[in-house]
Amino acid sequence: MCKSATAEIRAMTRQQLLTSLILAVSCASLVFAQDRRDSPTGAGAVPEMTRLANALAGDWNNVESMESSEWFPNGGERKGTSHCGVGTGGTTLICQGDSDGSAGRLDHLIVIWWDKDTNLYRFFTCFKDRGSGCEIRGTGHWQADTFVNDYTENVKGKQKRMRDSFIDITANSHTLIEAIEIGDRNMLTLITTKSSRRSR
Repeated sequence: MCKSATAEIRAMTRQQLLTSLILAVSCASLVFAQDRRDSPTGAGAVPEMTRLANALAGDWNNVESMESSEWFPNGGERKGTSHCGVGTGGTTLICQGDSDGSAGRLDHLIVIWWDKDTNLYRFFTCFKDRGSGCEIRGTGHWQADTFVNDYTENVKGKQKRMRDSFIDITANSHTLIEAIEIGDRNMLTLITTKSSRRSR
């Protein structure tokens, strides 16, 4: 039994192992999630995660507005809720939620952690909407008071630069802008999500 499991682990790629590990940690962390107002604590806590938790941790009402694009030819909207909480001894921020509307149903799981070797945040995402799945998706950093996730997506066989920007962050609200590069490093907004804090 152990030899068989060891052989299977050796056959997995580094990416598969990392993805499996992150998914396992995420599920465990959701079970032992801390209070939404908690900041990271303990030996594993770092200032970068404290700053991120202070910005995004909590229970949120979300309203998504889709611009007309090849993904949403007629535009669209969704409304839903999400929860972001600190997990794994203060080393991860775990967000989970769902929404629905004319753009179709979406369920999501996002795990963010600080990579001290690169001085960047890392993202693991799972989206269930139009056949999407799970992936390690780009890196994150702060640009002044805006939190940015840069990544690439395969669009018609070509890698396109994408950016998610958390802007206008306050104690009770923030806005997420998903955009795609359209040439000369200009970005076109695809989805705008406005989040407001839910009272307990």
